[in-house]
Amino acid sequence: MSLKEILKSDLKDAMRAKEVKKRDSIRAINTMIKQIEVDERKDLNDGDVIKLIQKGIKQRQEAAVQYKDANREDLQIVEEEQIKIFEHYLPKQLSDAQLSQKIKEIISKVGASSLKDMGKVMGLASKDLAGVADGKRINEAVKKILG
Repeated sequence: MSLKEILKSDLKDAMRAKEVKKRDSIRAINTMIKQIEVDERKDLNDGDVIKLIQKGIKQRQEAAVQYKDANREDLQIVEEEQIKIFEHYLPKQLSDAQLSQKIKEIISKVGASSLKDMGKVMGLASKDLAGVADGKRINEAVKKILG
């Protein structure tokens, strides 16, 4: 079952159960998917949908920080709840130890030895670890290991 089908099924379940927050969050994801499909006239696969969900999480995290700075705790809570629902549809994220191990494997594969080789490592790591680790975490792990 594709991720889009899972979202469609979960949306129906949320509507039946009158789970407003879950329903609205899934609708937001579906809106992002439809926007890309219409604008670019292409059918998105699971990898594309995961990238969109990650983008949505990042946007909501930034919004939550801004709401916190503006002392709007009510809106901050809404954003944080949506983040939790969005994260439910992402693959299980790697732990820090697992991420370090994967980065070390990539470094040995590429033959990197210093921070000068970071670009090579990041290119391969971003592709290999897409969906299971955030780009910021990957970057920090590469710097830590190479530095």
